[in-house]
Amino acid sequence: MKTATVHYEGQLRTQAIHVKSDNALLTDAPIDNHGKGETFSPTDLVATATVSCMITVMGIHAEKNQLDMGTVDGSVEKIMASGPRRIAALNIELVFQGHNLNESAKKRLEHIAIHCPVANSLSNEMIVNVKFRYD
Repeated sequence: MKTATVHYEGQLRTQAIHVKSDNALLTDAPIDNHGKGETFSPTDLVATATVSCMITVMGIHAEKNQLDMGTVDGSVEKIMASGPRRIAALNIELVFQGHNLNESAKKRLEHIAIHCPVANSLSNEMIVNVKFRYD
């Protein structure tokens, strides 16, 4: 079964439809690459998916093991390179608030995040820096 369908709408914009849910999202080419930058670019989605995947797999582990990881907020800075144009690096920060995690649980969650399915799918040439902060 297909995961998504993608339609080119012109002016460097696409609309993707998630087949199972019928939810839609738009992408634009970024301003630095001939686009309008009015919504996520495809490379923004890669960066965002990495953070989202990290938080999701940590949540799965926390639920399975009755860990209180509180709330987790993530942010990502995407750094582009040229020749060929690609994502050179991601600088990710994950902030835990209101958690009840001991050092062992923190280390396990960090390992799980760094090895999430999206991160495992990225090029080995891409630098992924992850900072974990426990407030």
